[in-house]
Amino acid sequence: MIEAHTRAWWRATLALCLGSFTVFVNLYAAQPLLPDLRQAFDVSTLASAMVMGVSTLTLAISLLIYGPLSDAIGRGAIMRITLLLSALCSLLLPLVPNFASLLVLRAVQGLVLGGLPAVAIAWMGDEFDRRALMLAVGLYISANTLGGIGGRVLGGFAGEYGGWQASFVTVGIVSLACLIVFWRLLPPARNFKPVSLRLDVALGGMAAHLRNPLLLGAYLIGGLNFFIFINQYSYITFRLSDAPYSLATQWLGMIFVTYLGGTLGSALSGRAAQRWSQPVCMMLGIVIFLLGSLVTLNPALPLILLGLTVNAFGFFLCHSMASSWVGRQARVARGTASALYLVFYYLGASLGGLYLEPFWQDAGWPGVVVASWLVLGLTLGTAAWLWRRERRLTAPG
Repeated sequence: MIEAHTRAWWRATLALCLGSFTVFVNLYAAQPLLPDLRQAFDVSTLASAMVMGVSTLTLAISLLIYGPLSDAIGRGAIMRITLLLSALCSLLLPLVPNFASLLVLRAVQGLVLGGLPAVAIAWMGDEFDRRALMLAVGLYISANTLGGIGGRVLGGFAGEYGGWQASFVTVGIVSLACLIVFWRLLPPARNFKPVSLRLDVALGGMAAHLRNPLLLGAYLIGGLNFFIFINQYSYITFRLSDAPYSLATQWLGMIFVTYLGGTLGSALSGRAAQRWSQPVCMMLGIVIFLLGSLVTLNPALPLILLGLTVNAFGFFLCHSMASSWVGRQARVARGTASALYLVFYYLGASLGGLYLEPFWQDAGWPGVVVASWLVLGLTLGTAAWLWRRERRLTAPG
């Protein structure tokens, strides 16, 4: 097994972080463009938000395929091929003739974007020892946040000066460059043990994971937190593009620099987990997320940005803990277990807009914050239940 801070650990961790960055650059480049796409194609707020929702939905569906497939044939080839296809999709998006075609191609892109997230943590679980895994997962999720920032900033600036089409071209070119480096850095797997690819075995593994309350609790926490977090960002772009803020596309892209709070939160998660139990760290992250949402109610733009930064710190702290918790608790079919976590995660992202839309229409941003608190209260209770369950399982006797 690869130990933390060795040359092999750094090489593999850097490769997976770069792959993660590439995935999320492609996924989130469209988010600061939503107001522009709404105008360009003359569609509603909810319809334009589906440019994000449809890709996260198909990404979630694809994870049900990649997880069991990776347990049978390995993880490396899946990550390399799907990264290539996702970059090609970004290069094709500017050529779509209408909004329906845009949604279809974003759906296809979501299907291929799922390849790396579905198997990266399972790859780490196969190759890294426990300490190396926990530290690597924190850095890997930090790269998720940097990819989210990079995609939105690139998308926003390119969109401001070249239109929404230029955003996707820029992201596609950057993705191809990252793929070349990823391909050279990722070392061959040494400890992967294939299992036969049988539908009944795959479904049985999924069912077993879903019956495990320690895994199911983490799945719900990850899915419901992302249900709120990512869609808050979609609605904040509509809030800040309207009066009195009237931010241009490039500045809407810059608000996602607040994701740096998440980069810090996930990077610190490994150290936090060495001091406190993972469910306690999850609860801490959710409480921080709740407080950050309150701060965004202030009409001052600097305080809105501060609140979003606090949200990102809390969300990614919790997400890092929940992800590594799944890697620890799954004893068999780790690829399937990690994929199921991400199924819940991205289903939450794709459905959150439908939940928040009525609150937005009735009460604007304060309505979004109230809706957020309702869901985050549920995930906080779930994390507390995991903590109590863990204490009972580890108690003497």
